[in-house]
Parts: sequence; C-alpha cells; structure tokens
Amino acid sequence: DPERSEQILSNPFYQALSSSFAGTQEYMAMEKLGQLHLRAVDEGTWDLIIVDTPPSRSALDFLDAPARLGSFLDGRFIRILTAPARGAGRGIGRLAAMGFGIFTSVLTKILGAQVLADLGTFVAAIDTTFGGFRERADATYALLKDPGTSFVVVAAPERDALREAAYFVERLKQDDMPLAGLVLNRMQHMDDPGLTAEQAASGAQLLGERAAARQADTPDSEREALTAALLDLHAQRMRLADRQRHLADRFAAAHPGVAVGTVTALAGDVHDLDGLREVGALLAEGSS
Repeated sequence: DPERSEQILSNPFYQALSSSFAGTQEYMAMEKLGQLHLRAVDEGTWDLIIVDTPPSRSALDFLDAPARLGSFLDGRFIRILTAPARGAGRGIGRLAAMGFGIFTSVLTKILGAQVLADLGTFVAAIDTTFGGFRERADATYALLKDPGTSFVVVAAPERDALREAAYFVERLKQDDMPLAGLVLNRMQHMDDPGLTAEQAASGAQLLGERAAARQADTPDSEREALTAALLDLHAQRMRLADRQRHLADRFAAAHPGVAVGTVTALAGDVHDLDGLREVGALLAEGSS
C-alpha cells in the first residue's frame, strides 16, 4: 500500500525509531531473506542463498529480531494506543474509545498535542503493517530452523575469536538451529619440515652471533645473516602453527559434536572466482 508506506516513512516517530531502535537493520535483513526465499521457491531463481553476518555476537541480533519485534508490538503502551482500532466494530469499541479519550487527554498535557498526534498516526499505520511483518519474520525464523538450512561458523584460530565462536555455537544449539560446523580460517600449515621451532631458533641465534662477530661485511657474513633471518621466520611460523593447532584441539574437545574444517592462510586476498575455488579446494581438504 503506497499511501500507508508514505504515512509511515514520513512520520517523525518512524524516522527516529528506524535510526535508533536496536535491531532495525536485523529486522530488515530478516524481511529481505524471506523475500529472497520466496523468489527462489516460486521462480527457481537460486539454488542456494548465503547470508554473511557480522561477528558472532552481532549475528545473534539477526536471530533475535522476530522476538524483539514481537515484544515491541506486544508492549503495554503499544497495545493501549492501538486498542481503539482493534475494538472498532465490536461492542466494546465505544467503551475502548471512551477510555482512550481519557488516556490521550493525560498524554496531551504531558507530551503536547502535536507529539501525540504524530505518535497516534504512526501507531495506526504500523498496527497492520508491522503485524504482517511479524508474521513474515516468524516464518523466516522457522525457515532458519529447517533441516534444509545450515549454519557455518567461521573464526580465526585465535583465542578471542574461538571464544566468540564457542558462544555462538552454544546459542545455536540452545535455539535448535542446524549447525553444519566450524571453519578455522587462515590456518598456518607446515608439512612436517623436519626442523623444529627450537632447532630453528637455536640455529638463527648461532648464525646471528657469528655474523655479528665478523669485523667487516663479507659474502659469508651476509649469507649467515640471511640464513639466520630465515631460520627465525621459520621458528615463528612453527610456533604460530603449534598454537593454532592447540586452540583448535581445545575447541574440538569442548564441542565433540561439531565438525571442524580448516582453510590454510593464502599469500594474497581472495577477490575473484579463482580465489574462491582455491578456498573451496582447501576447505574440502581440511574438513574433518
């Protein structure tokens, strides 16, 4: 209804609410997801819809959007303001209108006539519009719990990131959401180099001391300094890989029912289809 949409969009209360009310973007995302799913079903537009959310704690706002909207619309203040419209045409309509008249006379003294008029217009407009939105949001929320939906949690192999991932995994389990697994992104991978971090660090220190002890720069001292730097870099990468594996093992032990996949750190950014194919191949190799 274009006329009703214009009433809502131009209302001062809507403009303030849309910019400050917690979860507004999540409500819109839930609505858009429902629209995309309907198109996929009706027109066969897509085989798969992927929703990329912000970090996990913010992603929970997306899951909470229908409940928050319902709480807002079912609040006592909103129910009082919409009571005359809901009671119209019934025997209690006149009584509700009388009670509402007393209520609005008090609010007029507190808020002012114009503020109350804007609020009344806004509430009347959303009474039916948001009701339909809530029904659609609830339907989309049910879709998220459908077996045909899969949640994939992506996290860096770092302590804080895995703590956030664990929190999100527990929340998905609590809400009976279908969790496909966890992907550890940008993992360091070392193919059993035969040189431990301790050995590399020790060799780097020895060569560094020998290079520093020479009185003048020579080809030998330059080679020793370069080799020492490479050994030190190798030791750092080995320690990082060990730390990441330890964190991954801790997560797997704490969540034995969650499948864990890994994607090895790449030399450059992923910005095209070839990069995505490479990530897909790495993910297939690192799934467990």
